[in-house]
Amino acid sequence: MAGGISVTSVARLIEEFERLPGIGPRTAQRLTFFLLKAPAEQARALARAVLDMKDNVILCEVCFHISEQPVCGICSSESRDRSKICVVEDSLDVIALDRTGSYHGLYHVLHGAISPVDGIGPEDLKINELMTRLEQNNFSELLLATNPNLEGEATAMYISRLIGERRMLITRLARGLPVGGDLEYADEVTLTRAIEGRREI
Repeated sequence: MAGGISVTSVARLIEEFERLPGIGPRTAQRLTFFLLKAPAEQARALARAVLDMKDNVILCEVCFHISEQPVCGICSSESRDRSKICVVEDSLDVIALDRTGSYHGLYHVLHGAISPVDGIGPEDLKINELMTRLEQNNFSELLLATNPNLEGEATAMYISRLIGERRMLITRLARGLPVGGDLEYADEVTLTRAIEGRREI
């Protein structure tokens, strides 16, 4: 029973909201009671939106960013700079970086970072797929935009070692980003400066 609430359907929804990242018990209760008081159609629209997302969203076959088509809008765009590829941990990072308007190349989403503590190794990420893309395309620059924390740094170093002596400029986002932070929470000015100040590694 959630917080002394005996109505089963209400308690269940509170418990489901609590499973979401950043949602504590009080916020879960507020969201539940907001939906309880909202018009039925508003609640149904929310439920439909969640189900539609789960039914329709897939991963791009090329970069593994979220998409509703086999190839996402970024990979299929003729206006992107196809000589550059930016490696990020999650799709939220693609959204954050692209929002700045400072980077116009392609992306590759790893879906995580190397973290032995959490049992996540290179084989659990889209690193093999990245190496295949690098072999099949003539990129002039690889921008490693993993998060500036221990896991992100370890992942960037692992990838740079795998690439070895290939004729390619390998850069890392500048330290305009706070150590220990996530790209998705950085403001656009900070991200723009980080992109413009990237360095070779």
